[in-house]
Amino acid sequence: MANQIKGKTKITIDYTRCGDGVDVDPRECRACLKVCKPAVFLLHETLGAVEENPYDPKKWRITALWLDLCTRCMKCVESCPAGAVAVTWKE
Repeated sequence: MANQIKGKTKITIDYTRCGDGVDVDPRECRACLKVCKPAVFLLHETLGAVEENPYDPKKWRITALWLDLCTRCMKCVESCPAGAVAVTWKE
């Protein structure tokens, strides 16, 4: 059996650095999505957004949705050009 990750993993995205209309449009970057082999991240419209223009970059976010799949390889943190991804855990 493969090594199991122990402890609870927490992945946070700083939306003041990625999405929400700042310099990085997550639809164009997707660096964390590209390097994450277990596919922990999801690119989606901001929940509850009502906007005439569905392509407005302020209305898109990356969310770490499937935390149990995270292997803590830290590739998402290393690849993020905005430094918006943080991975922490408690043993």
